[in-house]
Order: sequence, then structure tokens, then C-alpha cells
Amino acid sequence: MIKSDPSERDPSPSAGWRALDVARHRGGASVAARDDIAEEWPVALVYNGISHAVMMTTPRDLEAFAAGFSLSEGIITDVADIRDIDTTFYEDSAEIRIDILQSAFVKLKEKRRAMTGRTGCGICGVESLDLLDLDPEPIDACRPRHHGHAANAAAPAEAAPIADMVTDAAIQCAAAALRAHQHLMHRTGGVHAAAWCSPEGTLLAVFEDVGRHNAMDKLIGRLALDRVDFGSGFVFLSSRGSYELVRKAARMRIPMLATISAPTTLAVRIARQAGVRLASFCRDDGFVDYTTVAGVTLARD
Repeated sequence: MIKSDPSERDPSPSAGWRALDVARHRGGASVAARDDIAEEWPVALVYNGISHAVMMTTPRDLEAFAAGFSLSEGIITDVADIRDIDTTFYEDSAEIRIDILQSAFVKLKEKRRAMTGRTGCGICGVESLDLLDLDPEPIDACRPRHHGHAANAAAPAEAAPIADMVTDAAIQCAAAALRAHQHLMHRTGGVHAAAWCSPEGTLLAVFEDVGRHNAMDKLIGRLALDRVDFGSGFVFLSSRGSYELVRKAARMRIPMLATISAPTTLAVRIARQAGVRLASFCRDDGFVDYTTVAGVTLARD
């Protein structure tokens, strides 16, 4: 299920980048040149005919994006709740029409009464602090993880067995391998990557996007559509470890999240509360673990 080639399984007319005329300035001199720029399109998400959000995203892998967004934002609890995904491409924009089960749509309409302009940032559009989702259901290490499911039952916070199996060497292996799979990043220098890794640190799938949340949603969506067990590996991100990313991991019951850059205090808090192992500043020579110290899982401060 390796997915790092932008042309693979992607019907989008966009490769995710566009060559533009630029002027390069060096040493006081200017020369005309061409530069490859990452594309950023407004993409509308429409559920059962009702517009829900407009996301700024790299316009490829949009079926996976729609499925992943729907799951990680709690709109559906299983990809089986999606009856159809249909995408229409316009000039520099797109619309994704997602047909979901009526039961899921009723819940979405109830949620929309308290929210406007929701986007993938996880907080935008929330009208009051009371509506912030800051208490994720802990990952249940004992209950089997069903493929394509989001979390739907509370359990004591406990690090998942897979997270415990991921060694220092595995994290460093993933960190060393990621750059070679960031094809769009190599071309444009302007996108994030989300990778699915085996417990040994082997990269199995990589998705890229101008938004780190979108990259993760694309990865989540593809894994769910392919019925991959979310408890069988970990996610490696070429970004900082923000609250929204940890929250998405917790909702999908992904046992571990590794990031290139720093986490935030809220991300650490949510990770500890949910039982998601969070490793940041991941390099090929080391990392910082924010949820375990000497093998002991840390509780929320």
C-alpha cells in the first residue's frame, strides 16, 4: 500500500505544483528563471448537499482527504458511513461531494448548530471555549482496533502495545528515510508530509500537502479506505506536533505520533491524557519522548 508517487491512484488534474516565472537575486544581480511552486486550492467539502467547510489544500489525493477529514473530525465513525465521494475540478478550485448515511448526517447537522466555518485546524469556527474538544477518549489497549474506525468508547489511558514496541532505532530509521519520499517537497520546498510506518520504522505510505493537517487526513483516509489497522503502526510527520494532529491520532486510536519539530504544551497534554505516545525533534540520531520516561507512561500534569 506504498503511496508516495503523486501520479499513483490520483485522478486530480493537478500534480500538486506549478512552474512559474520568477526573478532570482544573488550577489546584487537578477536573472529570469522558472520555479516550481506548491499548489494551494480552495476545496469545498459538501455533505449530502450541505456545504460544510472550504479547506486550503494541495489538490491531489482528494478522495483520501475527504475520507480522512470525515473520520478525524468526527463526522463519521467508519468509512462504511460514506456511500459515495465525487469530486468536481474547476480552475484552481475543487468541490468534493460526500454522501454519508442519514444517521451520520443527522449528527453532523446537530454539531453544525454550534459551529460555523469549521476547518481542519481543529479549533477554527468554535464559538466558545466550552465547545473545544480537549478531553479525548483514551486509547483502549485491550479492545481490538477495527479497520477504518474512529474511537467511540472511553477506557483507561494506557500506552498501546505497538507504541511500546517502537524502538529508538525504529524512530531514527523513519526519520532518516522520510526525506527520500518527500517528492513534492523536493520540487517545491513548501509542503508537509505524513507517513505511515511499521513498528520497525519502515515507511509504508507517504502523503504530502501544504497543510500538515491535510497531509495527515489524506494518510488517515487512505489507510481507512484500504482497511489498514490503525493500531498496527505509527505516524511520522515532517512538522511540529500540534494539538490538532494529536487529537486526530487519538480519535483514530493511532498509538504513536512522531514529529520532526517541537510539540506544544496542549499537544503533550492531550497525548498523555489519550495514551498516545508523542515523540518530537525526531532525527536520525535521536528524539525527545514526551509521554514516557524510562519506560513509564506519564500522566496528564
